[in-house]
Amino acid sequence: MTIEDEIRQIEEEIKNTKYNKKTQHHIGRLKAKLARLQNELEMRRSAGVGRSRQSYAVRKSGNATVALVGFPSVGKSTLLNKITDAESRVGAYDFTTLNIIPGMLVHKGAKIQILDMPGIVSGAAAGRGRGREVLSVARSADLIALVCDVFEHNVDALVSELYKGGIRLNQRPPNVSVTKKERGGIEVHSTVELTVLNELLVKDIVREMGYINADVVLREDLTEERLIDALSQNRVYIPAICILNKIDLIDEHTLENTVKAIQAGGFDVIPISSEREINLEILKEKIYSALEFIRIYMKPQGGDVDYREPLILRKGADVEDVCNAIHRDFKNRFRYACVWGKSARHPGQRVGLNHKLEDEDILTLILRSE
Repeated sequence: MTIEDEIRQIEEEIKNTKYNKKTQHHIGRLKAKLARLQNELEMRRSAGVGRSRQSYAVRKSGNATVALVGFPSVGKSTLLNKITDAESRVGAYDFTTLNIIPGMLVHKGAKIQILDMPGIVSGAAAGRGRGREVLSVARSADLIALVCDVFEHNVDALVSELYKGGIRLNQRPPNVSVTKKERGGIEVHSTVELTVLNELLVKDIVREMGYINADVVLREDLTEERLIDALSQNRVYIPAICILNKIDLIDEHTLENTVKAIQAGGFDVIPISSEREINLEILKEKIYSALEFIRIYMKPQGGDVDYREPLILRKGADVEDVCNAIHRDFKNRFRYACVWGKSARHPGQRVGLNHKLEDEDILTLILRSE
């Protein structure tokens, strides 16, 4: 029996088994075994991509990368052309974009790379329509923009394909740590009360995922799926927004209902018309805010603050990130920094490399002479 046969067999058994307290343990083990087999299959396929299949090569540039993910013919290429410097081919038929087209959006000093991706089709995660290659590029994005139109807005189908490709949207990584050890079997420790799983099921899921001896620490009340994600170690967690295109083609009442339906799935929705250039400035602002940029104004020692060209970093950046962004040698020559702004306890506070910065902080780097 091949791995594909085993996967199909387990999927069928899970589908046909009614979920309740009596079957939870059995289904949990099946889900873990299924995830392990899918991971093995994906590793085999990835190893063969270079030999048998051309992959997409996209060089990341700018301060962040946004992937436009959607069904064919929802207007991704037109949108890219309207908000960036790109020239993506546009046609009124499916599969116009056969490659990944990058464009650069400049907004509030930030340079944001936007990727026009080939349309996702049902079965993309299994490889249909070069879906695995498309999803592999999406995995490296800083933000995923789900693009749908007012006539084809099945966001759940897009989310499902991304989920099967190991992409978790608008989720935090599970707060779980797993430490392998030489002996002693599997030990489970929890810092919170578990309402869904029990210790025996946790141990069996961990064992099904290939661990023999390990210490498992759970710091959240999680489901079987979240535990399996933590053990798989090949999931990515990416923020996402939803862009609803072609709103000029429907009435306001229909638009309002459509937006509410998508919002019910937990997504921020930006209604636009690429063709008529409706709400594109609002979209740019939403992309910028979703990427959680911060602007750092540099002040040379003894000089004036440069307010014209701030250094663009991501939320959570520290002084070390500033050094790395300016010159690779700055970290080695670093003595200390002085900071003014929200992150400073007092104006001109002297700080080290690990000091966390806030939006619109002013920073002076003091370096050793070369």
